[in-house]
Amino acid sequence: MDTKRIILTDNWKFHYGDCEDAWYKGYDDSSWEKVTLPHDFSVMAPFSKEYSSGTGYLRGGIAWYRTSICIPEEYRGKRITLIFDGIYKNSYVWVNSYFLGKRPSGYAQISYDISEQACFGDEPLQISVKVVHTDIADSRWFTGSGITRKASLMISEKTAPSVDGIFFRCDSVERDGDLSFAKVSVRNELLIDAADREKEQESVVVQNMLFDEEGNAVLTMESEKVPAEGGTGVIEVFGELSDPKLWSPDSPYLYTLETRITLGDTSYVADRKKVGLRTFSFDPDEGFFLNGKSMKFKGVCVHHDGGCLGTAMKKEVWRRRLELLKRSGCNAIRCSHNPHMPELYDLCDELGFMMMDEAFDEWENPKNKWSTGHNVYPPKHQGYYEDFPAWHEADLRTMVRRDRNHPSVILYSIGNEIDYPNDPYCHPMFSEMTGNNDKNKPAAERQYDANKPNMERLKVLARELVSIVKDEDDTRPVTLAAAFPELSTRIGFIDEIDVVGYNYKEHLYAEDHKRFPQKTFLGSENGHSPEAWKIVEDNRYVCGQFIWTGIDYLGEAAGWPIRGSSAGFITTAGFAKKEFAERSRLWEGVGVSEEKIDEMSVELWKPELLNTAEADTEFAENSNDIGYLYQILLKVPDSLPEKDILVQVSGAGELAGIDNGDLSDLTPYTSDHRKTLDGRLAIYIRRMAAGDIDVSVKELLSDKTELITTVNI
Repeated sequence: MDTKRIILTDNWKFHYGDCEDAWYKGYDDSSWEKVTLPHDFSVMAPFSKEYSSGTGYLRGGIAWYRTSICIPEEYRGKRITLIFDGIYKNSYVWVNSYFLGKRPSGYAQISYDISEQACFGDEPLQISVKVVHTDIADSRWFTGSGITRKASLMISEKTAPSVDGIFFRCDSVERDGDLSFAKVSVRNELLIDAADREKEQESVVVQNMLFDEEGNAVLTMESEKVPAEGGTGVIEVFGELSDPKLWSPDSPYLYTLETRITLGDTSYVADRKKVGLRTFSFDPDEGFFLNGKSMKFKGVCVHHDGGCLGTAMKKEVWRRRLELLKRSGCNAIRCSHNPHMPELYDLCDELGFMMMDEAFDEWENPKNKWSTGHNVYPPKHQGYYEDFPAWHEADLRTMVRRDRNHPSVILYSIGNEIDYPNDPYCHPMFSEMTGNNDKNKPAAERQYDANKPNMERLKVLARELVSIVKDEDDTRPVTLAAAFPELSTRIGFIDEIDVVGYNYKEHLYAEDHKRFPQKTFLGSENGHSPEAWKIVEDNRYVCGQFIWTGIDYLGEAAGWPIRGSSAGFITTAGFAKKEFAERSRLWEGVGVSEEKIDEMSVELWKPELLNTAEADTEFAENSNDIGYLYQILLKVPDSLPEKDILVQVSGAGELAGIDNGDLSDLTPYTSDHRKTLDGRLAIYIRRMAAGDIDVSVKELLSDKTELITTVNI
């Protein structure tokens, strides 16, 4: 049987609050709320000043999710794997009343082999998930709460690849006169079922095939016969592809890698994924090269929320954002400061963005977390540091294994601003240290304190984290984002790092290029000024920059009523700000006028409401899937004042949210109306069933409600 994946989107029940017996398969959840995944329960409640400013004045708490699914009888005896792309956070999972385990991380992929607990035929399989997010000052940005990414069941033969066990590598691209060829290899990590030995299936053969975008097989690599002994086995194959089409931001060509297993007389497709062929290198003097050509990272940092959607983001929403970033000249994304949803990496592969994949924002010790306004003392100290000692290796390996087949991923970052001064690490070399966010830090907090952790500890941890990454993937360099290189580079923090990232330290490039002639440097986090980009342009050895940020995000709020950061040149609603044009000139993008935004939206994101009577027709291919988000972009003519817009949905859909990009607007995210900002609104409609969806858009007035337009989806 070929491997299949069932996406668990609908038929979920949700309860906010603890239910002691909800793990039990026979528990009565008939009164619970029906929801679809992904789901963020933080955005389902009003804002409150009592909650943390750092995470956008939204609640956390304890909640439960339950769903049931009937697995066809034909899958009995197969390997059944339950996979969650992310649960924020402290998740506890049961299947048919059996406890499977817990995972503190809210960003790590979680997988459980439930072959022994599963049931088949007419008996439903019951999945119960408890989420505990009571420490709502655990982050410096909005995290969301709940099963915030998709869940799925993977059904395969018992002898199959381990989760993320297939590793495709483009080892080199070489030329011989007018001919070019790519040398590639595939590392197949297999779970070989001991029972197959008993069935006299004595050997296993792995075949990895590459198909081009037209579906033609262009390369076949096949292993020798390997004894089918129970346990985990690794089979590597090697091949050479003539005239390869290389992946790049300008031409993001993707192949399909199909993995077929032959076990005795049985043959089946065990895995299928998109891959790309490209080479890259970092030179300490000349900078970054992709496919042999010099290139600068014109990058932006992004957080993972979608404004009014919270962290229950969808691929179609990210697509619209990335299409707009592309027009600015942007060619790179930094996943600050945690692994993001896998669909974002898929899109970067498809659209041509290079990626810095980032694992952690803190290691053993906590950073300051703001609860009453950004940099407003005193801080709180909740966060991932509590789980780092026990879970960092598993979480880091999970990230690398999940993402190592994406041609877009160029760098792995093991940490962001871990060396932030006195937060909490310090060193006797500096009697006083300040960082880029120390405007309001009390004088006593800036001073060296021998009772605080010594920063020299960080080089030990960095060495360990680098070794973990290299053990899973030695084809990509490891980087980090240094906050205080004035000290940390003098005590070994960057010794094991391949590419050194500096946050807001452009003035140190020239000096440190001389101090570390074998190191390559890039701006892992930079301001928006033209001067910051000019330093990159004028110095070949600086590989590029990542602007903080490309898109506004929730959390890290200045103080009530501001609920997010306006650091981006695109709003949370996905609209370009005035600065967009300047960034496009600096990065040689195509630019985008107001008219061009509308034109692009009409082409890609119908319906586009431009005060017309009607707009509908084409959507993306998966728009009939339950949970798909239609994006209606509304524009009020410039001649009219801002309006309060009411949205009503009937038929096979529901209103998922309305966003204007105004970070001081405290209208609840669940509201059915919102005021325009600069004449614009983004309206999200979620498909809930097959059939027509009717949307009415009205102007909300004190004495009447005036219809603007209706849309049929």
